[in-house]
Amino acid sequence: MSYQRVIIPRHGNAEVLQLIEEAELPFPQPDQVRLRVLAVGAAYTDVLIREGMYPGIPKPPFSPGYEVVGEIDQLGEAVTGFTVGQRVVALTVTGGYSESLCVAADELVPLPDGVDANEAACLVLQYVTAYQLIHRVAKLQAGQRVLIHGAGGGVGTALLEIGQILGLEMYGTASATKHDLVRQLGGIPIDYQHEDFVERVRTLSQNGVDAVFDGIGGGHLWPSYQTLAPGGHLLSYGFSAAMQSRQRQLMVAATFGLMTALKVRPDGKRVSFYSITGLKQSHPDWFKQDLAILLDWLAAGRVRPVIAQRLPLREAVAAHQLLDRGAVAGQLVLVCTGEGA
Repeated sequence: MSYQRVIIPRHGNAEVLQLIEEAELPFPQPDQVRLRVLAVGAAYTDVLIREGMYPGIPKPPFSPGYEVVGEIDQLGEAVTGFTVGQRVVALTVTGGYSESLCVAADELVPLPDGVDANEAACLVLQYVTAYQLIHRVAKLQAGQRVLIHGAGGGVGTALLEIGQILGLEMYGTASATKHDLVRQLGGIPIDYQHEDFVERVRTLSQNGVDAVFDGIGGGHLWPSYQTLAPGGHLLSYGFSAAMQSRQRQLMVAATFGLMTALKVRPDGKRVSFYSITGLKQSHPDWFKQDLAILLDWLAAGRVRPVIAQRLPLREAVAAHQLLDRGAVAGQLVLVCTGEGA
């Protein structure tokens, strides 16, 4: 039986993505299950992977796709604890842009009954990132002030929603078209294109913020650092600025170089770099615990991901073009098969 998947044949712009037909379904190894993929998130991390800017990825050709929701249709011979027909979610890093996929059983988290597959696909990368930035790394408490860059994007909207549950005071940089969304999610929007966000934050917060969430990196970390109150914490979790530079690898190196310099400043402020895979490796239990909490919140209606568009898998190029332009308010989902439609 054939199936379709999207591959990256070579690194480059959105147009390099190709939809191909595979003649035979993949066969799971003893410790794997095969998933009929229902939905997969399309995130800016996939853009970095497509461009060859993400560490640890395989050499082309391969399929992108960091997070999937699927229904088990075959069990490896050594797998226990799961059943055929059960819906699950997984952090795959690559491979998810596919109608069929084999995943190690120990990477799976069961999906609660009644949870929408498209919404669940939004949680695995971006909501877990937001939850762990707030609760695991910054360890914030109700009433603290935070600055969220890219507040209208995938991680940004997740940070706003989770921060609102915790009771944070939130300021969010975003383009003017996304300000209403930032307000709806409990944030105070800042137009980074026409305002000095450092001065704006100082005016709003008086003494600065307790944490800044910065996925931009590069030289942007320095003004972010300047918005911190005494004892504040700058959390870098990406380097999207590199995508706007002709010297991308140099921009990535500059991100870590500037972080190193800021860490040794004797002013009591803290600087951290967050990676979902890095934290998963150092604290393997946290990922499943945190994702399970978020799935329960989704089932209970406590969180509701902002889905800008649901696109069929065959429109992966269009999805990446939207991501490249920063034209996504919230998240994108690629619908693969079955109930994801």
